[in-house]
Amino acid sequence: MNQAGFPLLSTIVFLPLFGALVLLFLPGERLQKWWSVIITTITFLVSLLLFVWWRNGEAGMQFVEQTEWVPGLHIQYYLGVDGISLFLVLLTTFLGPIVTLFSWDTIKKNVRTYYMFLLWLETGILGVFVALDLVLFYVFWDMMLVPMYFIIGKWGHERRIYAAFKFFIYTAAGSALMLIAILVLYFKTGTFDLMKIYQLHLPLNVQIWAFVAFGLAFAIKVPLFPFHTWLPDAHVEAPTAGSVILAGVLLKMGTYGFLRFAVPLFPDAARMFVPVLSIMAIIGITYGALVSLVQEDLKSLVAYSSIAHLGFVVLGIFALNLQGMSGAVIQMVNHGLSTGALFLLVGMLYNRRHTRLIREFGGLWKQVPVYGFFFLIIMLSSIGLPGLNGFVGEFTILLGAFKASKAYAIVAATGVILAAWYLLHAFREVMEGPLENPANFDIPDLNKREIAILVPIVILVVLIGLFPNIFFDKINPSVTLLLQHLSGM
Repeated sequence: MNQAGFPLLSTIVFLPLFGALVLLFLPGERLQKWWSVIITTITFLVSLLLFVWWRNGEAGMQFVEQTEWVPGLHIQYYLGVDGISLFLVLLTTFLGPIVTLFSWDTIKKNVRTYYMFLLWLETGILGVFVALDLVLFYVFWDMMLVPMYFIIGKWGHERRIYAAFKFFIYTAAGSALMLIAILVLYFKTGTFDLMKIYQLHLPLNVQIWAFVAFGLAFAIKVPLFPFHTWLPDAHVEAPTAGSVILAGVLLKMGTYGFLRFAVPLFPDAARMFVPVLSIMAIIGITYGALVSLVQEDLKSLVAYSSIAHLGFVVLGIFALNLQGMSGAVIQMVNHGLSTGALFLLVGMLYNRRHTRLIREFGGLWKQVPVYGFFFLIIMLSSIGLPGLNGFVGEFTILLGAFKASKAYAIVAATGVILAAWYLLHAFREVMEGPLENPANFDIPDLNKREIAILVPIVILVVLIGLFPNIFFDKINPSVTLLLQHLSGM
């Protein structure tokens, strides 16, 4: 039995799904909303036990649960968490109660079904981050497709059907390639056990094409340029809670996939593809930033900024050193907090004005100073201001990238400048200057529920920025173990 003494990971993963099933029998929209907030809050509180009971300095999997699932096919129910996945699990459970609370007044039709899909989605994402059997991983990977499709397609904006269909087709195509690679690995190794396959050295030709199959699935999910075209549509058309989950954790399934599967399973191929993936990441950084500069829709600007920020994460992963990879892990969390909060802030503004066009605003600081305070902090966090979380991730990634290739690091660093440009420009256009548009004269400031949603995010933004070693002390041992595995293969 693991250090928890009971199946802690199973409890965390399936609590939201249990909550979704209970919703089937709960009458009244108010009770359904309260139940969803309660179940996601309990899931977050239970997940904190991972942090409390964590064995510092231990690099391998912790809280492991392992039992036969389909013995005839060597498929196991096999869960575990290490320093690479720990904070992604905590980020997912942290965002759960935030998006359910935000949805309280914004979702007005089919409330029961909406919250069921939201809870189902949380279980699927959590399962991806803890599954150590390839079939189980694939089940969770595909499990999240259905609820995300309906969240976008049913509760999204004008072009929601198109955006949902595009999201589904892109992700399903990548999943099909990955499934083929998983089956070939099974026939080559006789097991779906990730830890066992780690110890095997596959022939280079198998590594190359399997890395391409896994890598395409993960590149689509990140998304890396040029596989990014589904993302702006999905972000812009999704309801705010969907955008937060999409940016906060769903995109991290791709970057996590590179770290957990593609790189350690196929180390020789990974080293061969370093230049290709690094260049794709750098193009994504500059492209995402430049396109953000010309956006007229505030939500679209935040959507394209995700492409740029996640380009940094991929660059850090394929630096293949401690600074780059550890920086990538912490930047996944940082992006989930900062960009998730930006989507929340855009959603709060949209609920008041029913427009996201930047030109419709200006001078809002005079009207909504509390909103302005949160917008300023989160915007500076996303830029990478020292003392806030974004700086920790970007600086560490650039340090690792510089050690791997000075040219890559120098070009990528321009993305930091461009991020400051488009975010400061957006902040100035929305918040500063004269308050001239009569439609903005009566906009109410944030209410208590909205402040309660944003305060925990700001606390974490500052905590990571000032005390990053709280996180790196748990991340670094697992990344070091991964690098030792790469050097030994």
